[in-house]
Amino acid sequence: MRVTDAPDFPDWVKPGSLATMNALEQLRQHPELEWSFLAPSVQLEPGERTETIRLGTDRLLADAKGQSKISVQDFAVAMINELEDPQHVRQGSQRATDLRLPS
Repeated sequence: MRVTDAPDFPDWVKPGSLATMNALEQLRQHPELEWSFLAPSVQLEPGERTETIRLGTDRLLADAKGQSKISVQDFAVAMINELEDPQHVRQGSQRATDLRLPS
């Protein structure tokens, strides 16, 4: 089941989430393009930079408590890392707080 299909998924978030999923599908249909698609966790909020991150693919990342979250600061670092050293070309990937970032 997609996260957007969950009964408790907020209605006000759904249009943006569905449009984002549609954009990813369109990218996947064009193998001639070089792209990376980074998706934050369910909770993307300002906070401290923890310097920890977990990388995922197209499955929701959650910790042992079932929480899926990342700080804006850690997500920004993940985006910069992918720009400077692309590791997920032509892939969608999710970022969540958990594992230590490379220094």
